[in-house]
Amino acid sequence: MTPSQQVDAWLTRLAGERQASVHTVDGYRRDLAKLLRWMEAQGVATFDALEPNRMRSFVATEHRGGLSPKSLQRLLSSCRSLFRQLTREGQLAHDPLAGVRGPKVHRKLPQVLDVDEATALVETQGDGALSLRDRAMLELFYSSGLRLSELTGLRWGDLQLDAGEVRVLGKGSKTRIVPVGRHAINALRALGHAEGMTPESPVFRGRAGAPINPRTVQLRMKKLALLQGMAKHVHPHLLRHTFASHMLESSGDLRAVQELLGHADIATTQIYTHLDFQHLAKVYDAAHPRARRK
Repeated sequence: MTPSQQVDAWLTRLAGERQASVHTVDGYRRDLAKLLRWMEAQGVATFDALEPNRMRSFVATEHRGGLSPKSLQRLLSSCRSLFRQLTREGQLAHDPLAGVRGPKVHRKLPQVLDVDEATALVETQGDGALSLRDRAMLELFYSSGLRLSELTGLRWGDLQLDAGEVRVLGKGSKTRIVPVGRHAINALRALGHAEGMTPESPVFRGRAGAPINPRTVQLRMKKLALLQGMAKHVHPHLLRHTFASHMLESSGDLRAVQELLGHADIATTQIYTHLDFQHLAKVYDAAHPRARRK
């Protein structure tokens, strides 16, 4: 098989057996296309002909071409995933990326809303016909920390409102049960009574009764934030960040927050410990006699 055929076979397997999302597969395809183009330009005919020094040259070429450190790290991750699979299948005898590191990425802390801002946003009175749907969406985002794809994919059968919980299908087709707060339960019940529902009906409907489009959710949130006069860029993931930060501030239980968010690696969740420290530092600076700024 040619390198291009090996990549296509792996992406097909990724989408089929592992049920990776379309966005994930497209991201891998774009990254690996860069590698294939570079190999062709260098006259490298097979992945076996790659070795660490050549891969370092590849990374340097992409860096000079303007690729950011974060994008370079993602590019290397895509290549590693492919090489790991080829090694398991016996199509590659060595790891071309052994000892190769990308540039250090300075991780940017996510923006969050404070409690008053979050409350004002979810209680925004939107347009009449859409107000029940908008309120239920915002309450559920903030109540349960769902991803956008998890919210748009919800069916009424996934909700157990009497028990105060929702079953969501997360990344990698992993299912988890997440608590739903009292305000979100009330908003969802109001929405269900107004629209009628069956277990297979989408909770949040778009045109012709189909599941709401993710882009529609993003635009509605932006509009509702503007109605509140918010200067921050408000988007679905902002409420997920806000949920995580507020949960950690209140509980201090990082492992529980990891489970609620559906993170496979607790290192992903640990960014919220930095957010929590920022909150503590502000309180300290404002309250401690020897820390107050003049």
